[in-house]
Amino acid sequence: AEFMAFTRGMKLFSVACVGGAPIMRQIKELELGVHAVIGTPGRVKDLIERGKIKMDYFDSIVLDEADRMLDMGFIDDMRTILGMMPKTKQGLFFSATFSPEIKRLCSDFLKDPITISIKTRDTAASVMQDVVRVNGDAEKVEALHEILLKPEYSKVLIFREMKRHVDGLAAELDKRGFKALALHGDMHNRERERAVKALGSGKVQVVIATDVAARGLDINDISLVINYDVPNNYETYVHRIGRTGRGTKLGHALTFVPKR
Repeated sequence: AEFMAFTRGMKLFSVACVGGAPIMRQIKELELGVHAVIGTPGRVKDLIERGKIKMDYFDSIVLDEADRMLDMGFIDDMRTILGMMPKTKQGLFFSATFSPEIKRLCSDFLKDPITISIKTRDTAASVMQDVVRVNGDAEKVEALHEILLKPEYSKVLIFREMKRHVDGLAAELDKRGFKALALHGDMHNRERERAVKALGSGKVQVVIATDVAARGLDINDISLVINYDVPNNYETYVHRIGRTGRGTKLGHALTFVPKR
């Protein structure tokens, strides 16, 4: 959508190639001719293998959320895709966080890269961060229930580690009378889009998501991010709480931790 807005009137065409969406429609758009393919690694690799994306045609590649694209979940697909591109190409890797391991890995794909950093600190000063001390699942759910009753928390994004736990918490909140939807990689693309739009428009109060599904989410005015499950590392924490307090607005982030 952003590409189309940027290039209006320029006769530059793009196609979105993502899993969970009809592949035949994407193939038809590719056959019409495009200047930019914007997609997820698995679906892009599938279309390359079908001969529908000719990699020698492309001279630039952009990895958004590059740290995620180069981790264990996507690295094999990315090696395949990057390896099929011309040797002379431009690569742009974007991420809010770059661990030393990912920086080293970038050197496998980039030649004499230049690093440009615009962050002044890891976490935004506009995000108020706190912890909620709870023990056990029952206590966690009750604490969450009380938090969601507060009128100032009208748009809430909750993070859980496992897909089945996302679905379970969404069902529990729905049973308690809260408008809640799940967001994870096993859902169809249209279902994921529906969840994002519903939170953005205020039709639901809560979306419960996994980290992969919520990467790069840009929803206006999220009032609260909750780490229902403690993130595995600091980089994940930074990405999660970055969904609130965007721009000049104030946001809140809570992390559920065990009582001492």
